Amino acid sequence: MQRVLVTGANRGLGLEFVHQLLARGARVIAACRQPGRALKLTELAAAHPGHLHVLPLDLDKERSIAGLAHEAGMLTDRLDALINNAGVLVAGERYGELAAKAFAETFATNVIGPLLLTQALTPLLERGKAARIVNLSSDLGSQADTVAFNTPSYAISKAALNMVTRLTAAELGARGITVISLNPGWVRTDMGGARAPLAVSESVAAMLAVIDGLKSGDGGRFLDYAGADVAW
Repeated sequence: MQRVLVTGANRGLGLEFVHQLLARGARVIAACRQPGRALKLTELAAAHPGHLHVLPLDLDKERSIAGLAHEAGMLTDRLDALINNAGVLVAGERYGELAAKAFAETFATNVIGPLLLTQALTPLLERGKAARIVNLSSDLGSQADTVAFNTPSYAISKAALNMVTRLTAAELGARGITVISLNPGWVRTDMGGARAPLAVSESVAAMLAVIDGLKSGDGGRFLDYAGADVAW
């Protein structure tokens, strides 16, 4: 039975990952900032006793990351997958009006947090079966495809997250852990907006198929939800 930890699991892509993983019979640890307000997760946990555990996680705080790793270790002796989904996007950024605070907060959640969480959970992942770490990136993080000054703190953070993928893939590949960046596409979430062409369920189903098909040699790749390579 697969054991998976999903961050940012209270809504959007993260919540849908939890839905679809539970439907497949997986045991899931769902992490979010305020579990007490995550009513849909609470309902899912009641409907899947013993298969879903909801834990608090604030990626901005090292103590919270350490606490999650400790609690996860109390719940399971291994992890087969870590889905680093949690992320933030600052809306309305304009050149000439940029603020350091927005970049610092975005990097804390989108880059540093996933790296430190990966580090903290590595002992559990090392005991997993062909363990995978999936960093949810974006086409906005592709340097090659950037042609406009859009969402700079988010775009730069996703480019940095791609470097986290490359670095951790190089470190963890020999330990049997495959690390990739995965672009979910433009999805109808709070972040993606109503005009996005992809439904959340479509994107997650496609990404799970990509994750299922990963081989050890795929570590360090940047893929889209259909499994095609994305330009760095």
